[in-house]
Amino acid sequence: MALGKEGSSLNAELNRLAGTTGKADQGAANAYANTSGKGIIGALNIKASASRQPNNFKGLNAICNELAGTTGKSAVVALRSINV
Repeated sequence: MALGKEGSSLNAELNRLAGTTGKADQGAANAYANTSGKGIIGALNIKASASRQPNNFKGLNAICNELAGTTGKSAVVALRSINV
């Protein structure tokens, strides 16, 4: 298990969580969420709650904080705190 690295990019964190390398943000978010064809926000919201409807999707910072169990952090900082 490992946490993200200080200074890593959103792309690097999405790939780390997905267990992939070199995917664009959207592809890594879909791999992490086990979805396909979704935008980053859609994939991450579905990862958090499979029954969440698009009109209830949270924004990037909010959904990353929800997934990480944190509050008030930027998206990338929140994702870095997820241990995989």
